[in-house]
Amino acid sequence: MLRRNVPLLKSSRRCYHDESFGFRRPPSFVFPDYNDVQLENRHHNGPLLRYVDSVRTHGHRAARIDPLDLIPRDSEVAALNPSRYGLKEGNQRYNVNGIIWTNPNVEAQRDNKEEWWTLDEITRHLREIYVGRIAYEYMHSQSKTERLWFSHLLESKTMSQPVDRPLKQRIHGLLARSEVFDNFLQLKFPNLKRYALEGGESMLPALDSLFSSAARGSVSRIIVGMPHRGRLNFLTDPQLLQYSPTALFHKIRGGAEYPEELGVEGDVISHLVSSAQLEYDGAKEPLKISLLPNPSHLEAINAVVLGKTRAKQYALLKTHPDDCQLGDKVMCVQLHGDASFSGQGVVMESLGLSNLPHFTSGGTVHLVVDIGYTTPASQARSSLYCSDIGKMINAPILHVNGDHPEDVVKAMDIAFKYRQYFRKDVIVDLLVHNELDLPSLTSPLMYEKISARRSVPQLYEEKLIADETLTPEDVNSVRTQYRSQLDAALAHVPSYKPQKPSMLEAQWTGMVWPESTEAITNPNTGVEREVLERVGKASVRVPEGFEIHPKLQRHVKSRLSSLESGRGVDWASAEAMAFGTLLLEGNDVRISGQDVGRGTFSQRHAMLVDQRDERTVVPLNDILDAEGKIELANSSLSEMAVLGFEYGASWERPTLLPIWEAQFGDFFNGAQVSGIIDSFILITQYKAKWLKQSGVVMLLPHGLDGAGPEHSSARLERFLQLTNDSYDGVDPVNINMHIVFPTTPAQYFHLLRRQMKRNYRKPLVVAAPKGLLRLSAAASSLADLEPGTSFKPVLPDPIGNESTAKRVIVLSGKIYYDLIKERKERGLDDSVSFVRLEELAPFPFQELRSVLKAYPKAALKEIFYLQEEPRNQGAWTHAKDRIDWVSKDMGLDSGVSYKGRKESALPAPGVGKLYREQQQKVIEATFGHEGL
Repeated sequence: MLRRNVPLLKSSRRCYHDESFGFRRPPSFVFPDYNDVQLENRHHNGPLLRYVDSVRTHGHRAARIDPLDLIPRDSEVAALNPSRYGLKEGNQRYNVNGIIWTNPNVEAQRDNKEEWWTLDEITRHLREIYVGRIAYEYMHSQSKTERLWFSHLLESKTMSQPVDRPLKQRIHGLLARSEVFDNFLQLKFPNLKRYALEGGESMLPALDSLFSSAARGSVSRIIVGMPHRGRLNFLTDPQLLQYSPTALFHKIRGGAEYPEELGVEGDVISHLVSSAQLEYDGAKEPLKISLLPNPSHLEAINAVVLGKTRAKQYALLKTHPDDCQLGDKVMCVQLHGDASFSGQGVVMESLGLSNLPHFTSGGTVHLVVDIGYTTPASQARSSLYCSDIGKMINAPILHVNGDHPEDVVKAMDIAFKYRQYFRKDVIVDLLVHNELDLPSLTSPLMYEKISARRSVPQLYEEKLIADETLTPEDVNSVRTQYRSQLDAALAHVPSYKPQKPSMLEAQWTGMVWPESTEAITNPNTGVEREVLERVGKASVRVPEGFEIHPKLQRHVKSRLSSLESGRGVDWASAEAMAFGTLLLEGNDVRISGQDVGRGTFSQRHAMLVDQRDERTVVPLNDILDAEGKIELANSSLSEMAVLGFEYGASWERPTLLPIWEAQFGDFFNGAQVSGIIDSFILITQYKAKWLKQSGVVMLLPHGLDGAGPEHSSARLERFLQLTNDSYDGVDPVNINMHIVFPTTPAQYFHLLRRQMKRNYRKPLVVAAPKGLLRLSAAASSLADLEPGTSFKPVLPDPIGNESTAKRVIVLSGKIYYDLIKERKERGLDDSVSFVRLEELAPFPFQELRSVLKAYPKAALKEIFYLQEEPRNQGAWTHAKDRIDWVSKDMGLDSGVSYKGRKESALPAPGVGKLYREQQQKVIEATFGHEGL
């Protein structure tokens, strides 16, 4: 039999010895190998063995998988001809033991019993399996176990049971209702862009079959991500997601999907969502299906649904760390279009996460609805199939003819069985045809074939009538009843009232909407010194007999010294204390990125590696003994998929602090291109589209330091431009995300804790430090972290020179430390005052006003704003009008003036000399004596 949980086979990949919290390998299986007698028979019948393996490998090239038969099909594939291997006599008998699997019982295949078949019998058997309406690609797998498993499952005909009458009737209902629904929308709303399923109706029985198999397999939750095509059919079918047709028609007619008093701006119909509890025969409990909202960036949802699926299983990792297998109870399902699946980079990045130990969710079932219209495949991809990208992770691929729903159901059942055994991704390529969007414009031959044939539901109805499963009256009844239901739903639209959302229930109980009167905007984030010391010491405690790198001894001693003296708390220490105190309060922390255990700039060292055997320890987990856990998720070199994954996790659990740390700030560009930032994070203002909250944190190292055009800027101007921040000083709670530029470890400490201590969630973008990580002038004290302290959106000048200042400069970022050093050297401590903007959005109108009020009006005759970024970048364009508002509100005569670099097409120069010259000019402009 198949054996579970055996040690992993040796791999050519270098293995990092990280087995910290959250690290999960998928279970490993071994299919019983050939015995000596079988190996001898395989050697003796080498030509037959080569022939059988060739059919397994190349049968898909001749399979009847294209509904229109337009794809060139190699009906005479040379590799499928037995004579090519010297096998020419059809009546010649061969012992197939160890070559073809013929018995459903695995162990029965391992005896020494001879089994003789003629060549003709062998050929018929193989062609029936591999050259039919389902085509299998699994021989590319590097796993012998997976290849053997597939060969045995298919060739022993374990899956060849006939479809029973109730299932045929269920399939028919799904197909017929889909066609009635599309025809109804076309009749009642002829100008609606509905992304219909016409021609692809088999998608619905495919999903229903998968859900049925999952429910009987003890899966209790399925998280679904999908694009537009067929979404409304899936949503509204009464046996699937059961979304109210009345609610849909109300939306189509211009109504809102949520109660109008909430003021939600909403989304288009092709992004609507629903959840449903489905009952299936043979299942022990109902199956909950949740369809996530998606943007129009098609495949951008992939990583988000992965992250939410993983987060839903997070509690299992904490409560059953030894026997928990990801995927036992929760499964990810992704639907794709053929063009986007092969053409969009986020697909590759998301697939690349699928088997990583800190990202796997137990295997995703991918269903590609392969319409194949408009741009021909020859110009849309460089591969034979759109699904070939799945071969990068050795995923098995099943191609199935969508005109034959019973074969589609069988393919989905096989896919689920594979996923259950191996907890890995599997792809079903559902080839259908498009009856919409006037394919005759660009594909006249395709349209000619489509117009001459009956629809998929009609073809299946003819089959069921022919085999006496249904009568013509039964067929008509299914269609007329559903049409009547849709007519009734449309009639109820004038009286329809949208239902209140259920977002703040279950795991979100206790959270509130940001605009609620119960919202805690500025919670107490300070922590008792005793707790800070306990966490700080635990974060660098090295277990007995554990040998850390010699250079880390200084790291450990420095942290212990700062805890002892209460001074010199650096950035990494403040972060560790923020994480540890959150863990003690029952929250979980997950931080992902490249080598996040060590930290991009070798500053964090939250994971220690033994120098002798590379075993690892995470002191905040292993020493602190907190209720919460921290997961250090070393990731692939991906931006869009990893950030999308963390964003999806943030949707699931408000008690999880998900953080993505970019190696450098500009790495976010890849995530913005894919739509993760623009289409997800930026719209996480609860009134924007989906009534979702997210506490995801982005750490984007930022600052000009001579590193050149790349790796200098996190492009703060882009984030600031895309916020809905107010211009006029009103309450900023409902901003879509917070953007901060902290300059002290204490500020960072309070930001992380504020993120979790609030009773609502908002995304947080941190212009994270590089040079400040170890700068002694930027250190904090323990007193800055204790009760009574909190994050300050505006920091006044710490030397208290308000009464003597002649020039007030508002600034943000690390350049502050260069300036205070220069100010002291020039003897201008009494004359020049620096006010730091630590939170750029929401803009701190009142806090800035409060700080500026301490200065005499003569000093505020002209307020200067300074930044090290070029004038057309950074925070200047965001801050200017807002500082002017503060100035006007204070009754001042003049607004704000800019000091800093001039406009530039680059974030920073690539010539070191030029950088230094520019930096010196900024400093000179700061301390120019005009007006002093």
